[in-house]
This record gives sequence, C-alpha cells and structure tokens, in this order.
Amino acid sequence: MDNKVALITGAATGIGRETAIAFARKGADIVISDIKGEDLKETEKKIKEEGAEVLSVKADISREDDVRNMVNEAIEKFGRLDMACNNAGIGGESATSGEYSTAGWDKVLNINLRGQFLCMKYEIEAMLENGSGSIVNISSILGHVGFAEAPAYVASKHGLLGLTKTAAIEYAQKGIRINAVCPGFIETPMLEDAGITTDEETKQYIISLHPAGRLGKPREVADAVVWLASDEASFVTGHPLLVDGGYVAR
Repeated sequence: MDNKVALITGAATGIGRETAIAFARKGADIVISDIKGEDLKETEKKIKEEGAEVLSVKADISREDDVRNMVNEAIEKFGRLDMACNNAGIGGESATSGEYSTAGWDKVLNINLRGQFLCMKYEIEAMLENGSGSIVNISSILGHVGFAEAPAYVASKHGLLGLTKTAAIEYAQKGIRINAVCPGFIETPMLEDAGITTDEETKQYIISLHPAGRLGKPREVADAVVWLASDEASFVTGHPLLVDGGYVAR
C-alpha cells in the first residue's frame, strides 16, 4: 500500500484505531477522523510510531459540511484518496421498538446510516478522480439478523448493507470496489459503555452466542478491512464479510 492514502472514520478507539494502525503497517498514508479529539491524538501517535504520515481531522459524520471538509483536507494533504473505512457509529439506547424514543432513533440513523452515506458520497467523488478506489463500510452481524431492544442499530446496519451493495453495483465498472465487514461482538469501548464487558453475567451470555467461545478482537476486524481494501481482493465487491466467530452460522 505504499503511496496510497487511506481514510478511517471513528478512529479514536476500538476497531477504527486498530484499522488505522493496520493500514499504516502496510505502508499507506493515513487520514483519521472522529469527534473525540483527545483519543484521536493517541491514535495519531501510534500511527506515527509505525512510520506513516498521518492527518487528523475532527468531524461529526452526521454533518455534511464536516464530511466534505474531511475529504477535502485529505486531498489537500496527500493529493488523492485510495481507500476508506467508514467505521464511525454508535450503539444507541436499549429499548423495545414500541418504547424506543424518536430522538434516539433519529440520532442512531443520522450517524450510522446517513453519516455513512455522506462519507461514501464524498469518498466516491474523490476516488472517481483517480479512476480507482476501495471503500469498506463497518456494518455488523446485526446487519444480517435481529437483536431485541436494538431496533435503531439493527435497522441502520441492515440499511448500510443495502447501501453498500447498491453502490458496489453502480461503481463496479468505474474502478471502485465497495464492501462491508460485519463484526460480531468485539471487545471495544462501545461494549464497555453498554455494560456488556463490565457485567460478567451479560458478558458470558454474549460469549455463549459465538460458537468460537469468545469475543472478537479489534485487530481481527482490522485485518479483514485491510484485506478487502487491498488489491488482493480485486474481484470482491458488494460483499458483506462476516468476522463473527460463527455467530450468524448458528
């Protein structure tokens, strides 16, 4: 990936941070973005330790001006955009569909689906200038199956897979591949914030849903993203790659 440029959103922690570092290890120049400025600085430090050039851009992907600026800054700094991992997202509140708040629904869909659409919109525009590119969206196992008390998250991740497949068809003959990675439950700050990894009983229940008998690691998702983004996956587009310890195979 020497002389290529990769953009990673939601790069302050978890899967996003590990993905940015994984791209850096392959020799790419890196653009990282998040709303968490302090944590983003730590990611930037780790990327520099890998010897890669890095640009940090604080952005809220639900705001179109922020997304447009993020991509423009990447082009101004490096002159091109070759790869993108649209990872930024939130879990949202826990409630049944009939009790889910309208404000909570709007917040999750604005970030997890509208935000991903905005990122793709401006990334594709930049990649068309190159005549090539690769985008990997982070969906979820819950883009394939339902999960009680997470209606907004499940809907957003199902929608993202539909968007990924549609865009893949649209740009397949224009040199741009668009895929998705669908992680199972991964040990990240998002799970910690949801109480899944801090409550032992809940953690063991979630582990029991994975035939592999454990939670996933962010690096395992990052490696899948880098492969899909690379030329090694040159005939793969419109694909939702499960990295889930067998969750959906049950």
